[in-house]
Amino acid sequence: MLPVARICVDVPLPHLDRPFDYLVPTTLDAAAVPGVRVKVRFAGQVADGFLLERVAESGHGGRLQFLDKVVSPEPVLRPEIAALTREIADRYAGTMSDVLRLAVPPRHAAAEKTSAAAAPPVPSPDQGAPDPGSPDVPSSGVPASDGPASTAARTAGIPAVAVPAVSEAGWRRYPAGPALLRALGDGRRPHAVWTALPGEDWPARLAEAAASTLAGGRGALIVVADARDLDRLDAAMTGALGGPGAHVALSAALGPAERYRRFLAAARGRVKVVIGTRAACFAPVADLGLVAVWDDGDDLHAEPRAPYPHARQVLLARAEQAGCGVIVGGFARTAEAQQLVEAGWAIEVAAGRDVVRRHMPQVVTVGEDDQMARDPGAVSARLPTAAWRAARDALLRDAPVLIQVPRRGYIPSVACAECYTPSRCPNCSGPLALPSATAPPSCRWCGRVAAAYACPECRSRRLRASVVGARRTAEELARAFPDTPVRTSGRDGVLATVPGEASIVVSTPGAEPVAPGGYGAVLLLDTWALLTRADLRGTEEALRRWLNAASLCRHTGTVVVVADASLAVVQALVRFDPGWLAARELADRRDLGFPPVVRMASLTGAPAAVADLLAAAKLPQGAEVLGPVPAADGQERMLVRTGRSGGRALALALRSAAGLRSARKATDPVRVQVDPLDLL
Repeated sequence: MLPVARICVDVPLPHLDRPFDYLVPTTLDAAAVPGVRVKVRFAGQVADGFLLERVAESGHGGRLQFLDKVVSPEPVLRPEIAALTREIADRYAGTMSDVLRLAVPPRHAAAEKTSAAAAPPVPSPDQGAPDPGSPDVPSSGVPASDGPASTAARTAGIPAVAVPAVSEAGWRRYPAGPALLRALGDGRRPHAVWTALPGEDWPARLAEAAASTLAGGRGALIVVADARDLDRLDAAMTGALGGPGAHVALSAALGPAERYRRFLAAARGRVKVVIGTRAACFAPVADLGLVAVWDDGDDLHAEPRAPYPHARQVLLARAEQAGCGVIVGGFARTAEAQQLVEAGWAIEVAAGRDVVRRHMPQVVTVGEDDQMARDPGAVSARLPTAAWRAARDALLRDAPVLIQVPRRGYIPSVACAECYTPSRCPNCSGPLALPSATAPPSCRWCGRVAAAYACPECRSRRLRASVVGARRTAEELARAFPDTPVRTSGRDGVLATVPGEASIVVSTPGAEPVAPGGYGAVLLLDTWALLTRADLRGTEEALRRWLNAASLCRHTGTVVVVADASLAVVQALVRFDPGWLAARELADRRDLGFPPVVRMASLTGAPAAVADLLAAAKLPQGAEVLGPVPAADGQERMLVRTGRSGGRALALALRSAAGLRSARKATDPVRVQVDPLDLL
């Protein structure tokens, strides 16, 4: 009897989201090993797929087709990654083939052939998954041992890497820091939520954690939000691990050949440390001992393609699967990270208040209208006097000044100067903007110029700025400080670093460049634009953006935030205490029934299609349906809410309903998102 191969066929239809059995012909018996790419006949056409496993016989009673072709003998899908993709597909109501497209990069034949010969792939270690309900962390904060396997067994088949001695000096400022490093070096599995100190060299700390893990004979996987953070972490890893050959960095910015070559280095077991952006959370790291995510509140960690998984959740699922350590780090803290701490699943790695006060800059709060007209320079720069003086003093000390403006462009929103009615495009009703000081207003949606625009309410042709963008702010500052260079960092051009000399840097949130030695002053302007966002995570996101900018300031410098000092989020910034605000946010969401305390799914589509999917779904007991509310293009949106214990059942019910609709060949799609970021 011919052997049978179980194949995950690349088909997007939910009702076909299961493995299919194929016979393995004698000519392909040696090459058809688990993890290889294959081609099979499916529904009369040739389809791609991955070979998941070989079995002695099939449970299918009918006639089986033969495997057509083994595309490459390279096993690119390790068994633990296949299990992870199945878990993520089930959690997010998606299909395994969709997740596999995120997990395994496209094949590049030339890179595969020209890669240096390497050791055979390393078998998956036999590790049990920890129970999040019984965290492997005692109340003392020192992780307990889980009886790690021997180093010799863990490193079988992997080239030895000489790791320099790991220094604990940087982690000693955190009471639980040294114990965290020792636990990783001993092969244990600590879970930590790390709140970094202001001005912390976070790439160096993560590199030290990876080096400790590697010294214990296990691998590490660290995920950051963007390419700038990845470059900083890459440089720190090179220093900590003794050279560039001990790790690889994966990101979508790499070309297809280079990305696949680095992926193969990890898949073949040539490196045990992988860093990268969100897609790297599926990287095939052998014998995983640590997964870490930096700044998990950044929305770049959320995949924009179906089934929309979040890198933090993928890494947590992977830690459960591999029984490895976890670090969720950042200058701020999300409600999801706070929940890990309050549930006892993770320990809090944070410095004491006395240490925080020694490392943090002075934070000054100024109301929007306070002290605005006392100095001519402050008026021309559109700054409150306290902010203008902080910038002037820093420049006199030959230090750079960072100014965070939450809107890009010149004037991204305008209104009638007479009646204050927002100006809309006559063609598509999109918002009008001024791209420069001399250009006429144009639509931000359709791009049409509205040179003859007149207010529909009062017929006035005069316009005023509703929101001032980064480029207009830079123009005003250049007039106020004529002898000082003014740089901008944002969508049109992101700066990685700036010189540590007198200059002004105007940046949008997330694009702040690093200055050697830190900034002499950081000014946070137009804070209302962040605080008034109709978003469940608006307050949390505002603090995250402010702390990321403020942490670039020298401890002798000044941070000026133009906001009401009585707001809780502003108080958290003044004290550099993100854990306090995260606890408040989590308590509020618990009272209101919002994630992460509950699980939610969003259904968006034509009204009839959404109703059809909900009618077909066998929702778990106690599930609550909210809506509908209008969405874009005549669609509607509905929410389904359930307790955390029913989250998996909810996702499976929605995927099953989507499968029934696809089996009936329903043509109107419904976008299903589990735990969406944009709930409001």
